[in-house]
Amino acid sequence: MEAIQRPNVEYGDPGIALPNEILRSVVGSGVHGIAIAGTDDHDELGVYIEPPERVVGLLPRQPHYIWRTQPEGVRSGHGDTDLVLYSLRKYLKLALKGNPTVLLPLYAPEADLVVRTPLGEELRALAGAFLSRQSVERFLGYMTAQHERMLGGGRRGRVPNRPELVERYGWDVKYGSHALRLAYQGREIALDGRLSLPLRPDEQARVLAVKRGEACRDEVSAEITAVEAEVRTALDDGRSPLPPEADRDRISSWAVDAQRRHWGWAA
Repeated sequence: MEAIQRPNVEYGDPGIALPNEILRSVVGSGVHGIAIAGTDDHDELGVYIEPPERVVGLLPRQPHYIWRTQPEGVRSGHGDTDLVLYSLRKYLKLALKGNPTVLLPLYAPEADLVVRTPLGEELRALAGAFLSRQSVERFLGYMTAQHERMLGGGRRGRVPNRPELVERYGWDVKYGSHALRLAYQGREIALDGRLSLPLRPDEQARVLAVKRGEACRDEVSAEITAVEAEVRTALDDGRSPLPPEADRDRISSWAVDAQRRHWGWAA
């Protein structure tokens, strides 16, 4: 963190989060292999272990630490950095539910790892234990939200979040690229029980084409719908190798042992 100067937005205590990090990776478009030079911001997400007095004592918990170069309410753009560090307990709760962004540090390639301690490596070795049919549902849920926004609906209504893209292409191609990327990743998890980062070459090329505005909205929407139907059929027909839920017991046992070792407590 030496290169980062005074932040515009900071939540949480960096004196707790930063010295106790065990894993951090890039989680933005770059880790998916779909960044376009000069257009994307820089996102990082990591995990730290809280000190024992905040876990088993009476001091308040610190579930996450946030650092942003932009002030609150301002959309990040090219050259901006967004950093989120979750406490181990908070991180594991989100990962067990299959949160698509939270899972990325477990699968990020070596080049995108910012912090990796021996405990962080152990956490990455558990990656497969987090994948389940519930993970697939979470990917599809995020995909649906992005798809709706791409079509101009969803909770944001019909006010475009990126009017410059709508003006240039006639629709928000970034929502489209996110929706299609999530559809592809949900399919890979459902059918193959893994998550490839960056995206597989053919899927990467397709998502980049969408992001560049080289595909029409209706065509992209139809493809998203088709991929979702393929995933639903595979789940309904029992063709997925995934269990219904993540291996909570295995992950919980590791977390207890990892925190003890981080604190220097005997087992």
